[in-house]
Amino acid sequence: MSAAPVSPSLKDLPKVAVDLKSQLEGFNHDNMKRASTTEKNVLPTAEDVATEKTQKALLEGVEGFDTGKLKHTETHEKNPLPDKDAVMQEKVHQNLISGVEGFDKARMKHTTTQEKNVLPDPEAIEAEKGQQKLIEGIENFDPKKLKHTETQEKNPLPTKEAIDQEKSA
Repeated sequence: MSAAPVSPSLKDLPKVAVDLKSQLEGFNHDNMKRASTTEKNVLPTAEDVATEKTQKALLEGVEGFDTGKLKHTETHEKNPLPDKDAVMQEKVHQNLISGVEGFDKARMKHTTTQEKNVLPDPEAIEAEKGQQKLIEGIENFDPKKLKHTETQEKNPLPTKEAIDQEKSA
């Protein structure tokens, strides 16, 4: 700790010469030139001081913030940035679109189309449809819809003995 400053005693003060003292006492202020004073060190306004105090308080609040009072939380990205593959795929897609949009038709060569697979005429189409209906009818035939019948032989085959008799005759 430092001690409070002590005023010097009268005997310790410097002595002024007598002739200098008389000149100082008889000094006339009217003989001095008039000079205007300009303040070179402008003091801040009350607003500047208040703004600086607010900024200082904010900085002290940030510097002195206790992170131990914070709660842990998990963050979930709702709109993640696309990965490298998605960006490449989009670039390829954009290049294809710009290639199609900027395609110069004037550089194409003129060609004539020759049809090599001639379509069949209407009669051939109708004949094929009739065949398809016939095949479909055979494939989808339901034998359960048939009625039971008894067969009667009207022309009976000859027996073995009748055949042998004819051969021997």
